[in-house]
Amino acid sequence: MTTRPRNTSPAVLFLALVAACKADPNDAPKVTSTIPADGDTNVPINASATAGFNVEMDPASLTPATFTVTFGDPPVAVAGTVITSEGTAVFWPSAHLASDTLFTATITTDVTSAVGVPMNEPYTWGFTTGDALAPGLPVNLGTSGDFAILAKSGISSVPASAITGDIGVSPAAASFITGFSLSADASNEFATSPQVTGQVFAADYAPPTPSNMTTAIGDMELAFTDAAGRAPDVTELGAGDIGGMTLPSGVYKWGTGLLIPTSVTLDGSSSDVWILQVAQDLIVSSAANIVLIGGAQPKNVYWQVAGLVDVGTTAHLEGVVLTQTSVTMRTGASINGRLLAQTAVDLDQNVVVEPGR
Repeated sequence: MTTRPRNTSPAVLFLALVAACKADPNDAPKVTSTIPADGDTNVPINASATAGFNVEMDPASLTPATFTVTFGDPPVAVAGTVITSEGTAVFWPSAHLASDTLFTATITTDVTSAVGVPMNEPYTWGFTTGDALAPGLPVNLGTSGDFAILAKSGISSVPASAITGDIGVSPAAASFITGFSLSADASNEFATSPQVTGQVFAADYAPPTPSNMTTAIGDMELAFTDAAGRAPDVTELGAGDIGGMTLPSGVYKWGTGLLIPTSVTLDGSSSDVWILQVAQDLIVSSAANIVLIGGAQPKNVYWQVAGLVDVGTTAHLEGVVLTQTSVTMRTGASINGRLLAQTAVDLDQNVVVEPGR
């Protein structure tokens, strides 16, 4: 498993670097930096609130109850999701913030470091929104972004599929990777396959693979939560049927399933981001294609799906699939992207090519 930079925005990367300058891990947590900064104005209404700490934090202690964003007098809480990675915590509002409004972010003394040390005192800062939207930020895949296919319970293939990039399973063992004719490396840390231009990893291979795989699965689950927590720009587009549409960048949300019966175009620049939040299943009909134009890149397209993903015969998908259940690629289907599934991935003579980072 190669080590690559995480798919992280410059702002969050900066905070991570700040947080990496740690002293004793037993020190009491302190907030060392924030985005927005205290007193900032004209903050975009789709912004998040981010705090960098001096030590690695316990993610379980950072919740919407201990990291809050409020407005008004008396204070009204903003609904949202908190995403924590090492020494950085991000509060993503569930909806766009009100414009021209003063917001207060507070982190309470109930938060603790990774070794259980609480903050000595609460930390509060304020910022005021403007009325504009900022460009969307990519989802942080962490080490799950090192894989073309990552699953928890298994990966199967009807040969011959062609996968460019690493694949892996955890907590499942290598026996749950079927149809690949695996050959173990001499180190027993990974295997190879004629169908994979890359390496194959499983939870029962030699160290450090088991711990690396546990981290990758955790990062995949965190990325799913991150993508699900972004405030939508558009809801219920096409009543769940977007066949034939052209979509500019943004966050799209459906409270039901999403059907793509005919080809869909994503039109935007190389830095634009699409997050498509689907509460049920994603069904891509046979021969339907996702087409990127205007410089749009598959690494910036995220399909966050609470149900299953079914990609029809000879259909083509672009982007990163983050599903809470399974992915089925029908005969001859292809994807330029990643398949990150919290159950299984089933292939049938498919082409899977991981995008650049």
